[in-house]
Amino acid sequence: MKLWGGRFTKETNQLVHNFNASLSFDQKFFEEDINGSIAHVTMLAKQGILSETDKESIITGLKGICEDIKSGRLLIDEEHEDIHSFVEAHLIERIGEAGKRLHTGRSRNDQVALDMKLYTRKEVLEMDSLLKNLLSSLLKIMKENTDTIMPGFTHLQKAQPITLAHHMGAYFEMFKRDRSRLHDIYERMNYCPLGSGALAGTTYPLDREYSASLLDFYGPTLNSMDSVSDRDYLIEFSSAMSIIMMHLSRFCEEIIIWNTNEYQFIEIDDSYSTGSSIMPQKKNPDIAELVRGKTGRVYGSLISLLTTMKGLSLAYNKDMQEDKEFVFDAIDTTKGCIVLFHGMLDTLTFCKDKMRASAEGGFTNATDAADYLVNHGVPFRDAHGIIGQLVLYCIDKNISLGEMTLEEYQAISPVFKEDIYDAISMETCVSKRNTIGAPGQEAMKKVISVYEKYLSE
Repeated sequence: MKLWGGRFTKETNQLVHNFNASLSFDQKFFEEDINGSIAHVTMLAKQGILSETDKESIITGLKGICEDIKSGRLLIDEEHEDIHSFVEAHLIERIGEAGKRLHTGRSRNDQVALDMKLYTRKEVLEMDSLLKNLLSSLLKIMKENTDTIMPGFTHLQKAQPITLAHHMGAYFEMFKRDRSRLHDIYERMNYCPLGSGALAGTTYPLDREYSASLLDFYGPTLNSMDSVSDRDYLIEFSSAMSIIMMHLSRFCEEIIIWNTNEYQFIEIDDSYSTGSSIMPQKKNPDIAELVRGKTGRVYGSLISLLTTMKGLSLAYNKDMQEDKEFVFDAIDTTKGCIVLFHGMLDTLTFCKDKMRASAEGGFTNATDAADYLVNHGVPFRDAHGIIGQLVLYCIDKNISLGEMTLEEYQAISPVFKEDIYDAISMETCVSKRNTIGAPGQEAMKKVISVYEKYLSE
């Protein structure tokens, strides 16, 4: 059944029907379509546009269709153009004449806009929940590793000693910002387009505020043309998902690096690894690599949607049907990646001795050695040069700063005393950095307390 067939004298060409149809993908929000229709007829009856008898008959029919789809008793076939015509056709088949009154005071344009908003709103909340669970795991790792020393990097070069807790905290901040973006999207999008009609509202005395309240929106949208042609919330959601995937990809890149034979900072659990078809010794970080690879797929959804929307005049255009497959794919991909990454993270084994040895062997305490000289009256620029000489000496001797004798230190600068060894120990280097946001234990305790409160809210 087509909702628009009265004006036409010929059947639609089958290829045109196939090209125009959206049922193969918009069936995803059959439940949202039915819930929106229930709210619509409830409002129509309240306004006296629909009788109570018709309302009850329609709602009973819609609920039956919903349950039958969920249970598999009613299969969504490809005969219909979209999910809206599928539901309406089956409703009329079940309850007769009353079913034909379902679409009173409504256009498919505001119906589509409503369904997509309802579906997206639900997915925003679900993705936020997945991120919150991931943050809980990150916080657990932080709590357990405030004393786990590892090298911090810039330019992929060992820079200064930090802790594993501090490193995990950087990703906690990233995913916390992701949740904040999702919250902002929810706040902006949570206004109801139902009642906007095709683009110019309707002559029926609809109560749009009531419809909005039935569906837990903050209120109705305020411009009917914008209501049916707005896809900003989908673009924002796609952008937020792209950033989430970028953060996951960065994390995966580090896991891939840390898993190499050269680093050996972690051991990936067998359940999240694969082997090689030819090299029996291999244990590959395929999940991390696939998450990294699927990031481009989500980026593509964002660019596709932006490109689709960039040249569209007001109000609704059929091009906008292209929003769904992009967004559905991005949502499924992002959610799947969060879940798989979370599972991999929860089963990682951290090789703490390897991390510490790497920090000790990479002159990560060189800055602290320079600070030692500054604290003993040497200008920083001179101290920088002296420590540079020490590093060259150690490289030549294949030793670390901690392995130099006091005589070797004093041969380069007489300022050095016995306390240099304590000043450049890994524990001192980390523990003295206690400004908020730094890796010192006291600073990390304060941050962890803030994170605990954040997750409890």
